Amino acid sequence: MFDTPSGLFLGQSDANAPENLLLNRANRHGVVAGATGTGKTVTLQIMAQGFSDAGVPVFCADVKGDLSGISQPGAPNDKLIARAADMGLTLTPRAAPTVFWDLYGQKGHPIRATMSEIGPVLMARMLNLNEVQEGVLTVVFHVADKEGLLLLDIGDLRSLLAYVGENADRIGREVGNVAPASIASIQRALLQVEQEGGGAFFGEPALKLEDMIRTGLDGRGQVNVLDSTRLMNSPRLYAAFLLWLLSELFERLPEIGDPDKPRMVFFFDEAHLLFNDAPKALLEKVEQVVRLIRSKGVGVYFVTQNPADIPDSVLAQLGNRIQHALRAYTPSDQKGLKAASQSFRANPAFNTAEAIQALGVGEALVSVLDEKGAPTVVARTKIRPPDSRLGPATDAERAATIAASPVGTRYDVAVNRESAEEILNARHAASDQAAAQAKAQADAAKAAEAQAKLDAKAAQVQAREQARAAPRATAAPKRASTRQTPLEALTTSVLRTAGTTLTRELMRGILGGLKKR
Repeated sequence: MFDTPSGLFLGQSDANAPENLLLNRANRHGVVAGATGTGKTVTLQIMAQGFSDAGVPVFCADVKGDLSGISQPGAPNDKLIARAADMGLTLTPRAAPTVFWDLYGQKGHPIRATMSEIGPVLMARMLNLNEVQEGVLTVVFHVADKEGLLLLDIGDLRSLLAYVGENADRIGREVGNVAPASIASIQRALLQVEQEGGGAFFGEPALKLEDMIRTGLDGRGQVNVLDSTRLMNSPRLYAAFLLWLLSELFERLPEIGDPDKPRMVFFFDEAHLLFNDAPKALLEKVEQVVRLIRSKGVGVYFVTQNPADIPDSVLAQLGNRIQHALRAYTPSDQKGLKAASQSFRANPAFNTAEAIQALGVGEALVSVLDEKGAPTVVARTKIRPPDSRLGPATDAERAATIAASPVGTRYDVAVNRESAEEILNARHAASDQAAAQAKAQADAAKAAEAQAKLDAKAAQVQAREQARAAPRATAAPKRASTRQTPLEALTTSVLRTAGTTLTRELMRGILGGLKKR
């Protein structure tokens, strides 16, 4: 009753039969459901470690912090040892090869993705945008692609939103109306995500899937644990990130059909967050990925409180089912209980709906796919104890695991290369400089024009003054050359008479002198 090369041991049924999840059917996806405190996390832990032991890399989210114990050897108490003995199982305390991740880079290696990789659909979901705002965001991404502007981080998207707003008329003529109100709404939503710490997720170095899909030298698959204790405060960011990661696996992995064992197994904890208020386009995307990623060798397991949290179109594709206890206190709970019980292949030994309510902690109803791909009859099962620790790892143990990680320090330091923000800032700087130069030239031209006007005015004043001064200087000569005043005439007559008399007397004197000789 141990893990076998063809399957992993989940537990023992009431009929003393082992319940094994076949590895060659593990890529047909599954669901682990149950109310809070019924043992879902432990089931997730034993499945993750079982897949790892089979050489299958695993990704799982640690919502409460308890799953971090998978990185440490277990220390089983008497109760766990007794349960293992009842199953014929000998516990071998050992840790799974674990790599811790954290979008905020506090309790694991940072995980980053670029804005371009996230895309407008998931980004709109993350920002909680309406249909019109999502359309504007799609236009922004289109402009980035058309003009060769890299969208890497929040700063790039913010700068590009401002750029589209400034050029709304031109862009609107090409791709449709871009309302300034929608731009402002997206900017506010982006600010909120940034204040919640989401800005740390966007940027470079971006995550390489090869660093998650690893198998160690001992043949065991790497268990990637995403610390989500803080991330759960931003449920839309959490859901968008996990869906992005799933989409990346779908887009990048080649088709391999139905392998002997999965290439990777993906656990989506708190799966209801993905579907709450999700738009139709997003639900269709999830359904498409879940339906087609099977042929890429990836198994997806949704972990949630009630299977009713998952849309029927997705739930119908989940072949392996593990149902922990449900409580049916309200009409809604009773409806969910009925839907959960009807999703199993009935067992004549008990009533499924009643059994679900009567399950104890660590017990579950299990139905998995057999070799022919058909679901097995549901069995009431005691889930096996894990080989790793039940409960969280300490901070010191987590730090030691991170330090010994095969990823090393590859993602620890953010890189900010030239992208849309830097390019647009450079354009603005060049535009501002050109505008400043043009203004300086215009100011200089105005000053020269003003000075020329002043000089012309001064010349005019000087000319007028010279014109007024010129007649006063030439008036006397003009009057002497034409006519004499009476005084001037009298003076001239007196002088002429005096001159004549004087001349006569002089001539008499001269002539008289000559006669005497």
